[in-house]
Amino acid sequence: MTEFWEASFKDKQEMWGWEPADSAVLTLELFNKQKSKKVLIPGFGYGRNAKIFIDNGFQVTGIEISESAINLAKRQFAESIKIYSGSVYSMPFDSELYDGIFCYALLHLLSAQERVKFINDCYNQLRPNGYMVFVSISKLDFRFGQGKELSTDTFETWPGLNLFFYDEDSIKLEFGNYDLINAEILNEPLKDLGDKPAQRFWYITCHKKH
Repeated sequence: MTEFWEASFKDKQEMWGWEPADSAVLTLELFNKQKSKKVLIPGFGYGRNAKIFIDNGFQVTGIEISESAINLAKRQFAESIKIYSGSVYSMPFDSELYDGIFCYALLHLLSAQERVKFINDCYNQLRPNGYMVFVSISKLDFRFGQGKELSTDTFETWPGLNLFFYDEDSIKLEFGNYDLINAEILNEPLKDLGDKPAQRFWYITCHKKH
């Protein structure tokens, strides 16, 4: 997976622009309401979804597997944020506890074993009363069933790109022990794109009680 994302960012640079995903805007509202200030963003990329938090005064830490993406982020944010270089499977990178964790379109790229460890690691770095939000692809998405089926609900949709598609049962299975409070389907983006189908994601929220 490292090679795939390094090649993508090296070739396409800031491929999604700088407008945040709609789910990042929703998460900003949640974190503001909870007075969260210290946020961890695994799968940081070049900072597209981090910028909205930084611009609103949050202290942001990132984790990113692609050196090219990190270099793009440093060009944008200079030294105002800390980005750990490496796979989320190598967490934890520090001993910090975070008020909020926002993970966009990363979880479904991991294997079953990696997902279990990653969710647990995120939860362990969440302070009591903190929130963690995962945005991950749904079986209702138009890409479900495309490509080579590798295992149940997992498809190689592009060479080197494996996607696990969530449903209610798999969310309960993987998040049931982590203070899951909500899981809802949303379109990304929320606005109608006409002929271009929106992505169908799960917006998964956990609230650490203690």
